[in-house]
Amino acid sequence: MRRGIYTFLSLFAFVFSAETLSAQSSSGSTNYFIYALIGIGVIIVLSAISMLAGNLLEIEAQKHGVDLDNEGESTFGQLKSMFGKSVPTFADKRNFHELKKGHDIKLKGKATGAIQDVSITRFSVSPKSFNGISPIPKVLVQAGDEVKAGQVLFFDKKRPEVKYVSPVSGEVVEVTRAEKRSIADVIILADKEQSRIKHDIPSLSDTSREDLVSFLQESGAWTLFDQRPFNILPGTEDVPANIFISTFDSAPLAPNANVVAEGKGEAFQKGIDVLNCLTEGKVYLGLDASSNTPSSVFTQAENAEKHWFRGKHPAGNVGVQIHHIAPITKTSKVWTLGVQEVISLGSLFLTGSLDMSRVVAITGAPLAEAKYVRTYQGANISDLLKDQGLEEGVRILSGDVLSGKEKAMDGFLNFRDDQITVLEEGDDYELFGWLLPLAPRPSVSKTFPGFLMPNFEFEANTNTHGEKRAFVVTGQYEKVLPMDIYPQHLMKAILTGNIERMEGLGITELAEEDIALCEFVCTSKQPLQKILRDGLTDLQEQL
Repeated sequence: MRRGIYTFLSLFAFVFSAETLSAQSSSGSTNYFIYALIGIGVIIVLSAISMLAGNLLEIEAQKHGVDLDNEGESTFGQLKSMFGKSVPTFADKRNFHELKKGHDIKLKGKATGAIQDVSITRFSVSPKSFNGISPIPKVLVQAGDEVKAGQVLFFDKKRPEVKYVSPVSGEVVEVTRAEKRSIADVIILADKEQSRIKHDIPSLSDTSREDLVSFLQESGAWTLFDQRPFNILPGTEDVPANIFISTFDSAPLAPNANVVAEGKGEAFQKGIDVLNCLTEGKVYLGLDASSNTPSSVFTQAENAEKHWFRGKHPAGNVGVQIHHIAPITKTSKVWTLGVQEVISLGSLFLTGSLDMSRVVAITGAPLAEAKYVRTYQGANISDLLKDQGLEEGVRILSGDVLSGKEKAMDGFLNFRDDQITVLEEGDDYELFGWLLPLAPRPSVSKTFPGFLMPNFEFEANTNTHGEKRAFVVTGQYEKVLPMDIYPQHLMKAILTGNIERMEGLGITELAEEDIALCEFVCTSKQPLQKILRDGLTDLQEQL
């Protein structure tokens, strides 16, 4: 809004000055020119006063719970609507956040259509999907054992009260190991007819928080939570200052949460009710105000404070939303969940069984059909991608193109991922590619013609178009990260092991997905997500 006013005033001043100069040259008088400058100065001062008064009035109105737009009291709000984009009618203007920084990467191969049921034979639970867990947990099953959905598979020796359970019923066919005999996967051959463990559900109205926490840990639902800082499972004694849920994902080719939540309103609401019993603060919902109206499952949810975000990626990242709603402090801890995790939590309290089913988006330009499928956590990738006509020369990611993990065809979906992305392998070299940027490719640089086509969808590959280079200061990261953080200075503090400077520069507010776009735009080709994880691990060990 301010930018629009300043632009208008600048144009006005230019036109007015041109007219006065013309008048001055014809009359030879300077009085008219001086009066014009004074008039322009008065307009600028009055505009600044009106904007300041409008902002102060809105702040006071929010303190007293008054909606100026509904009450018809906002004279300044009418001035705002004259410049820039207006707040969508379906969004709450008091909790509306306009993010100016970021970048959308538009790719071909977005999932569309109705959710399809697919036949998946094998599933896996991997300790590597959880940050901070011991590489060799205590495994309670072995090959040949029959398990039910919700039955305990293993637990962390450092926190034995937290149980990691099977997403499906079936036979344990293999417990694979990686380097230093760490546990890689517990693989289960699923039954055609699923059977689940039933739990006695505690009443939310008369159960203590301690008993509720114990139930969640024993049932396996504790693994649905993430705690920030460090993006790890919450500690047994930890009480979150607030709990945050992002109801949209702005990452490339990310699944549409409206599709995921369709028909799940009761379970989603029950999940929010459970979360309110776990925090002394608030449960916050981040909703999308960029384009389409969010699902009524989100807009009509109760017992949660809703905040609306409009902007480019990473506007949908829960870390960005936390930063703009109630930032993490040095002493506070917050919890986060995805939409499907909230639904699983609510379903547990509605049915007595932990439902680990997931809607997964199968995405990417090389696919024969990009689609939504219904399966369970840890599904086998080859089963998910069968009949897609894939050949050699593709890379498969569990997750999105910015922060997903590379997988083999016989690998498994990561525990928290609800997307598979397939890309062409970029193992070719372009002669003087930097000099002749002719091939369309996603980029923030205006050297490439893509910026002239904001809605063009690219067929991207994995080619980085260069190798790791000197880590120079460019200011690129700050242009795409909508947080009051200096990411380049933070990365260098991590590389030099300066713990105090890392904390001061805001490392506790970040997770890998928040810095992924910075890695995409990095001229120096630095592995920023790995650097950040190393820094978080070092800091956690110091506490």
